Amino acid sequence: MSPRAGHTGHSARTLAFVESPVQLLNVLEWAHLHGLQGAPPDALTSVPAQIRRSPAGAPPQAGAELTLVVLSPTDPMTRGQLRRMADLARDEGYRVRWEEARGGTTAPFHTIGGLAGPLRRAERIVMGDPFSRYVQLLLTITRARDLVVVDDGTATMEFVAQLARGERLVRWHRKGGRPGPRDLLFAPVSSSARRRLTPSEHRRVEVFSSMPVTETPDGVTVTANDFAWTRARFGPPRITTSADMVGTSLVETGVVDGDRYLAAVQSLARAHGATRYFAHRRESTDKLHRLATDTGLEIVRPDLPLELIARRGPIGRTILSFPSTVVHTLPLALAGTGVRVAVCDIDPTWLTETASPRAQGFLSGVTGTARDVHRLAAVGLA
Repeated sequence: MSPRAGHTGHSARTLAFVESPVQLLNVLEWAHLHGLQGAPPDALTSVPAQIRRSPAGAPPQAGAELTLVVLSPTDPMTRGQLRRMADLARDEGYRVRWEEARGGTTAPFHTIGGLAGPLRRAERIVMGDPFSRYVQLLLTITRARDLVVVDDGTATMEFVAQLARGERLVRWHRKGGRPGPRDLLFAPVSSSARRRLTPSEHRRVEVFSSMPVTETPDGVTVTANDFAWTRARFGPPRITTSADMVGTSLVETGVVDGDRYLAAVQSLARAHGATRYFAHRRESTDKLHRLATDTGLEIVRPDLPLELIARRGPIGRTILSFPSTVVHTLPLALAGTGVRVAVCDIDPTWLTETASPRAQGFLSGVTGTARDVHRLAAVGLA
């Protein structure tokens, strides 16, 4: 039976907070799996005053209302992808509320003030990045009994592991470093968020993920994301005879040395006949210019998450990637198409001196736990 059919029950208010295109995609996948209906066309411009509450312990019901709140970043590429994804969400019938959450000094106060009422009324909160200070601050306001974390890439693996071990929430590429003044100032909010994300008698927590979850915290429900909405909505793609390469922001986050990365891309492209390089939305313009000049690759800046770009096609018969989220998501989105995903390990000598002590082990874990991918040894560099 379709998850959208055959269910009855109380309506529930669901608020989803997203800060990246991939988070928004995964909210749509979660809503599709749980059968959340889009709002009727005549209801899309207003928010009902009455809220009928679900009985305690009841699962999410079909027909539940979903409002997507975009906490917009400032970089143009991410904003562009988010606007395209917001259009797709509206096409599905969901409300989208765009917040210029970082548009100046007073923007956070206006955003949080405007969301305080909906947060207090919400019965379910969906979030894409539990490490986000913005999201952690919003969690201190809500009284929701249901909390859902959807994939924000490989960070989801670290979030679940930290929650299981009762550790403070710190992004993997920053772990091992000394907390800065802002970290110390925000520590009480972060601790409160971690407590709220811990299941209890009065609070249910779900993690919706395509990533491998090896340490499941007590009481957390883990639901698999198989990209059913993406496969139903797009494709199948036309497949070319060449290879495509997927970019990464490991240089921008200070994990991998820029010159080593450039040499590795050049070596991989030559060995596998790659012709296109799909840039990560956080990759710098200067780095991409160097890549285009030195490797001859066509640099493509996608206007949607790569899972949708690949599913729409055309896409190479082989997709080359370094350790990243796509080695887990692309095999799911492209299931049955015959496209091969190959992942190249990160050599320890490529890491910067300031990289987190956990970087090599974490990246190896991302590669080692990927299913349905072809694993490549780290390429030798001259």
